[in-house]
Amino acid sequence: MTYRIAFIGMGTIAQDVARTLLRGERGAGFELGALSRSQPPGGELDILTCFAGLESLLAWRPDLVIEAASQQAVWELVPACLRAGIPVLVTSVGALADTEKFLALQQAAAQGGVALRVPAGAVASLDYLQALRGVEGVKVVYESRKPVDAWLDELALRGVAPDALQEPLELFRGNARDAALRYPKNLNVAATVALACTGMEATEVSVVVDPAATGNTHTICVNSPMGELRTTLKNEPSPTNPKTSWVVAQSIVSAVERQFASFVVA
Repeated sequence: MTYRIAFIGMGTIAQDVARTLLRGERGAGFELGALSRSQPPGGELDILTCFAGLESLLAWRPDLVIEAASQQAVWELVPACLRAGIPVLVTSVGALADTEKFLALQQAAAQGGVALRVPAGAVASLDYLQALRGVEGVKVVYESRKPVDAWLDELALRGVAPDALQEPLELFRGNARDAALRYPKNLNVAATVALACTGMEATEVSVVVDPAATGNTHTICVNSPMGELRTTLKNEPSPTNPKTSWVVAQSIVSAVERQFASFVVA
């Protein structure tokens, strides 16, 4: 069986996902389309159906939409897809930190009778976190530690020369909501962790730029009446986008497979 997948955005992650799906190395067949401001990437992605706007995307009747653009795209384009009865996989997870807009998205999904989904992305242990949702006395602390290349814009705003940074610098300490909205391109994991368990306000976040770091490191510490968890992942940065982890595209592919699978390890 062939499924239609429409992308909103066709940047690095979306291109990696599209290529993997088209190669058919992991099962089902896919027909792909894209709504993007940028020019088609060419090569093996020349066969993508390109949409002039949201109306043409909806008229194509995809089986799934993958948002891979921006928080603004989540707020402005995703609701119409959901209301039209098309499930959506959101990669700009930080967009869900806006309470009012997140509620509107959930209402649109209910109206369309479909689900708004979030992939695991660069993080592990989400099953454990979700099992503790609603349990009293749970504390979740998340630390993001990335190399200097991932934070060049932020360092420039602070007047810090990248070459002058000799030791780790904490850029942010606060809750997941503030982290996700402040750093929309870097803190999707913080939002994902928060949504899985204790929520945006209660999830504590620390953001560190580390000149000695060689990968994107995510540390999650959980304490609850049911036990303790400490997990650290060191992901290799994407070769074309150091702000994100290389594994993210594969995580999205896995989420697409589960969307259409007859057997799922939850």
